[in-house]
Amino acid sequence: MTFRKIDLAPDRGSAPAHSREATDPIAEPLAAVAKALKGMRYGAIHLVVHDGKAVQLEVTERRRFNP
Repeated sequence: MTFRKIDLAPDRGSAPAHSREATDPIAEPLAAVAKALKGMRYGAIHLVVHDGKAVQLEVTERRRFNP
């Protein structure tokens, strides 16, 4: 089992405030979910929301072995 935690909170120092506000707030979380789904066969995706905003994505991937 593999567990990954992806922080979706914006980096406060990386871009000016006006450019952060202009971006779609749901685009990055949706892209992260899509990327996690592409490589997963079995597992779970848990999206953490604070104050109506996606802030964290937790991916648990399970690998099954045949005896």
